[in-house]
Amino acid sequence: MRFSRREFVKTAAGAALALPFSGRISLASNPAETPLHGISSFGELKYTADFRQFDFASPEAPTGGTFNFSPSNWGFNQNTQTFNTLNSFVLQGEAPPRMELCFDTLMSEAWDEPDALYGLLAETVTISADRNTYRFALRSQARFHDGSPVTAHDVAWSVLTLKEDGHPQLALDLINVSQAIAIDDRTVEIAFNGKQSDRAILAIASTLPVFSRAWFGDRKIVDVTLEVILSSGRYEVKDYTAGQHIVYGRVADYWGRDLPVSHGLDHFEEVRIEFFRERQAAFEAFKKGNIGWREEFTAKTWATEYDFPARQEGKVRLAEFPEERIPSMQAFAVNTRRDKFAHPATRQAIARLFDFEWTNRNLFFDAYLRSDSLFEGSDFKATGMPGEAELAILEPLRGLLDPATFGEAVIQPPTDGTGRDRRMFRAADRLFALAGWTKRNGRMVNEVGEQLSIEFLIDSQVFERILAPYSENLRIMGVAVELRQVDPSQYQSRIEAHDFDIMMVAYNFQANPTGESLRQFFHSSSANRNGSKNHPGTADPGIDALVEKASQAGSREELVAAIRALDRALRVGQYWIPNWHAASHRVACWDMFGWKDPKPDYAFPVERLWWFDETRAKAIGRA
Repeated sequence: MRFSRREFVKTAAGAALALPFSGRISLASNPAETPLHGISSFGELKYTADFRQFDFASPEAPTGGTFNFSPSNWGFNQNTQTFNTLNSFVLQGEAPPRMELCFDTLMSEAWDEPDALYGLLAETVTISADRNTYRFALRSQARFHDGSPVTAHDVAWSVLTLKEDGHPQLALDLINVSQAIAIDDRTVEIAFNGKQSDRAILAIASTLPVFSRAWFGDRKIVDVTLEVILSSGRYEVKDYTAGQHIVYGRVADYWGRDLPVSHGLDHFEEVRIEFFRERQAAFEAFKKGNIGWREEFTAKTWATEYDFPARQEGKVRLAEFPEERIPSMQAFAVNTRRDKFAHPATRQAIARLFDFEWTNRNLFFDAYLRSDSLFEGSDFKATGMPGEAELAILEPLRGLLDPATFGEAVIQPPTDGTGRDRRMFRAADRLFALAGWTKRNGRMVNEVGEQLSIEFLIDSQVFERILAPYSENLRIMGVAVELRQVDPSQYQSRIEAHDFDIMMVAYNFQANPTGESLRQFFHSSSANRNGSKNHPGTADPGIDALVEKASQAGSREELVAAIRALDRALRVGQYWIPNWHAASHRVACWDMFGWKDPKPDYAFPVERLWWFDETRAKAIGRA
């Protein structure tokens, strides 16, 4: 199985090698003082200024129908089990996934390029000579859903408001923004203080929602509210029942429907999400046809439970789609803010006691590969000994880094698959001793006699099946273990407040991670910030320095070397214990949808790419 909390971190937002890049054009070398229709980190733009549509779009596809699905990824404060607010862009409350469908951004991603952006609200962007200021010329036809124009004043207000009170995934991108100014109604400038990474603007331009300043008036952005916020996007909230369902309706007179970045996308008349507190309930709803699409994350379910009548009758299709060509992380996060986990040898010992080989064979139907890296499935993954480019980055930091960083890249050692590999127990025992733990009367205790205890925080009973044998191995070593399942609201609040011992996470990065995204996960500046993705609380001067090296990369080659060096150091510290990964999305759907093959390499937003196929739907009695 894979974890349910697969989030795309566009400061954040798969698994195959990233495409090679020529390195001829970086964001820093794009023409200055010239209006540009698109920008990207590395590599030339695929689409020229006169492009009509993205290659992955389907303008010939019909519109209509409802896409009722269980989202397989989400971000910000969103939750797939419940919701109590419609404001997705702050830390407070729990919002439904896909609220971002309602909000336009300055630019739009091309999902068949690693990080290229093209104008949405903004027709062009002009980069200043010093690369610190970006001037966006807004499209004159841009409108909110009440017919009022989207102005530069709205953009500037949104930037500054979200910098102050936005969700950390947004606010951390904006930390080096010094000002946002409306030059006139159609021109806005976003200026940085010079400390930003070269690619910081990419996350801001593609992720930052633009609000109506007039609509907010005396309202506060941080309010937990079920009031529908005025927006300007392709969809708007049509109907909802808090904690149960939400329906996004396609806006018939959407101002941007004919733009190149919109043409041939967003075919469904309605996008509907149902909320379930347990996986099994969601699966049963799918089997009955109450949900039309789901991605299956549980290997056992995929292998043994799709033999229900609708599947046997050919009404339900199973398909596998390749994972995105972006770095991904799936891991146990160990909370180093707690003294008992502060010593790296303690974390290394805990890692040794997870028997992946036994788990994969007995619980996962051999569906997965073991992960070693925090950037799995990309060429940012460190392997073997450091290369020349990596050593050039590491050597000046030798005094700050564990000496093991300069050796072979750490891998999770394979077990004998018995579930009780004595070699792993002996290795764990040595590591516990190195960290100051001693086994007395069957209990692993510190110098004052306190037993090492671990609480695994989970939000679904399904994880008990995986963690039970792992817990038993820890108990054999004298560690007290508890599996603590909490309700969705408590789970979300505890994660955001970093109130846990060990938790399970899954994230996808951008194809070219920005300095801002790396800081959110690994830098000391985010270690004690509620809502950040630095779940382990990593606060290490050597790690910080490597994050800054990646932030300063001026070419694809420099970025690869810097992140590989960072990967080495993180794996030595075992702040995150990598788990496992698969090469594809396992998708089940009722046979009433159409789609275009192949899917784009860098994203899989089915609700925007697929369409309702009336002929197929009639054939299975679902028209």
